[in-house]
Amino acid sequence: MSPQQKAEALGITFTKQDQGYLAMVVRTGNLLITSGHVSDLKGKLGEGLTVDQGKAAARECAEKILNSVWNFRGTLDGLRVLKLLGCVSSSPDFTEQHLVVNGCSDLLHEIFGKDGDGYHARSALGFAQLPTGVAVEVEAIFEIKG
Repeated sequence: MSPQQKAEALGITFTKQDQGYLAMVVRTGNLLITSGHVSDLKGKLGEGLTVDQGKAAARECAEKILNSVWNFRGTLDGLRVLKLLGCVSSSPDFTEQHLVVNGCSDLLHEIFGKDGDGYHARSALGFAQLPTGVAVEVEAIFEIKG
């Protein structure tokens, strides 16, 4: 199955987006660079939110990123995931940001292959606060192959 088919088989829906204040995806050369995509979940990891809730929020960010990429290109096919930046709103003593951002990486591995085009570099950082109080924000860089 192609990445687009895998995403659809996993139940990810692709819907048209209206142009907003900022571009959700920009292209430079053969790279697609996304804006940060935020979770609907609000709150802080380590202060009422569990790692599992954070992982689900990070997965939701990945789904939103994929929808924006689909809006920009019309398909997920022909892409390689290069880099993720995962931002986790967390308490000062919370140290499992990497486990939270795994929710995003795991989905991209499922769709693009863990040993292939989904194998990516990543940063997972803790923040005192994210915009509008969201729990997780993720941005991504993709390469257009060929």
